[in-house]
Amino acid sequence: MRHIYFGFFACFLLTVSSCKNTATKQENAATTSGKDSSRPNILIIVADDLGYSDIAPFGGNIETPVISRLAKEGMHFSGFHVLPTCSPTRSALLTGNDNHVAGLGIMSEMDYPALHQLNLPGYRAHLSDEVVTIPELLHNNGYHTYMTGKWHLGEGPGQDPHDRGFEESFILGTGGGSHWNDRKALAPPQHMEYTRNGTVVEPPLDFYSSKNYTDSMIHFIDQNKSDKKPFFAYLSYTAVHDPLHAPDEYIAKYKGKFDIGWDSLWTLRLHNLQSLGIVPENLNRFSKNPKIPQWKSLSKEQQKAFARDMEVYAAMLEYLDMSMGRVIDYLKKEGLYENTMVVFMSDNGANGATADTYPGNADGKYLSQFNNKYENRGKRNSYVEMGPGWAQASSAPFRLFKTFATEGGIKAPLIIKMPGKMNHAGEWNKSFVHVTDLMPTILELSNTPYPNDPGKKIHPLVGKSLVPVLKGDSVSVHTSEGMGWELFEMKAYIKGRWKILRLPRPFGSGEWQLYDLDTDPAETTDLSQQHPDIKADLIKAWNVYATQNKVYDHHGHYDSVYKASYMPGKEND
Repeated sequence: MRHIYFGFFACFLLTVSSCKNTATKQENAATTSGKDSSRPNILIIVADDLGYSDIAPFGGNIETPVISRLAKEGMHFSGFHVLPTCSPTRSALLTGNDNHVAGLGIMSEMDYPALHQLNLPGYRAHLSDEVVTIPELLHNNGYHTYMTGKWHLGEGPGQDPHDRGFEESFILGTGGGSHWNDRKALAPPQHMEYTRNGTVVEPPLDFYSSKNYTDSMIHFIDQNKSDKKPFFAYLSYTAVHDPLHAPDEYIAKYKGKFDIGWDSLWTLRLHNLQSLGIVPENLNRFSKNPKIPQWKSLSKEQQKAFARDMEVYAAMLEYLDMSMGRVIDYLKKEGLYENTMVVFMSDNGANGATADTYPGNADGKYLSQFNNKYENRGKRNSYVEMGPGWAQASSAPFRLFKTFATEGGIKAPLIIKMPGKMNHAGEWNKSFVHVTDLMPTILELSNTPYPNDPGKKIHPLVGKSLVPVLKGDSVSVHTSEGMGWELFEMKAYIKGRWKILRLPRPFGSGEWQLYDLDTDPAETTDLSQQHPDIKADLIKAWNVYATQNKVYDHHGHYDSVYKASYMPGKEND
């Protein structure tokens, strides 16, 4: 499990050579005067490793007033599904395609020689030439395209976001690490590199990730505001990914607020989600991780250290929320907000990894260089994380967390505000929604066509536009078809209320299991014996999905990296 944990947490940049479309006459003819209100600005904000119920609109007890206001202006989706880890979700978000078609069937941090030797297109760990990105299409349709933050879709020549449609970018080349300017990576085999339009740059001395990504995004939008062209902005924060870092004054706000422990927080979050109608009020079946100790069994020193880490996590999230507010306030000041679509989401479930599970950290030598004394936790030269106890609470009542194809790994918060005033502002949508739905939604709103040229071998979109739902004309866009998953041999398929799930040993039986998500969202009771026909039909559907998306059945290639280590000891000195 150590390498697997690293793969989904140490989200790394993995793009591929740019789509060979260059700026066309359509771009050159783009209007430079008289803003076209039929083509809105688009702002996508992604939080990294944010738990399902961490934000206030989704039942959280962390201060997120900006996100709460956004939720009142937009629609929030309780059935939004993503991929189990960072880069696969980002590949699906930006291409509207399955992560295998997009080239992210595996992650660059993962070292599987037997799989790599096969040289499979879907497992090259960078964006494929068989897909086009949202910024490539919108830039060719007269949009400015900006990105700041975490890319995680490719590094090196031809793989920077500047090569895949973003005209302005300031990004972290790798998938995680220090949020300060010291560029300390997640583990020794990794590195941290920031680029500006493909050129390596050094972060300033006062660098803090959420601050500087926000500064750069506002600068990019501001420098071109006079030409009246619409913009597509992708603000991809590295918060709240570990290591957890936050300014002192934000950490101080949460002192003592998590002394209740993760068991009580789990119960609180469950009750909050029940009161919101997101999970059934009579739900009484749960699937907690037996390797996570009860809070009351921990020593006072352990409780103190763990509580401090969650205080830092909450501080990071509130600072992210404040930073979002800076962008929104800027757009309002410039008269741009009214015509802007805003999307807020997380890329996967809460992060249950611990630092020593990342490849290169097992011997403790690298981690011993950090100062994790209580007073320094969350500050410079510290390395602490949310860990599985708090991650389970942030995922309550769903099963497990990031990396897994269980609901705790693939359900995430989503809020969408349409341009103008929405007729259904503040309402919940409880239908199934997938991350691949965002690209066709954006293309429809921006009146941007998707390529239909067989000669270029561009894979057709698999997502469906959410515009009918956002306008109130429909409650769902996925009425009859299902959706499949595969990552690290973890497989799933959801169709309606039914889900089949296969978790390899030691996390499951290694066999397909069947769950009714309407009555059992925690995936506790296998209904294979009661509904064999439903299970058989879903397995057939998954096989079709696998064939269409070039999923390789690599059973056994990951076995050597599975380690059931969920709760290493907490370092206090």
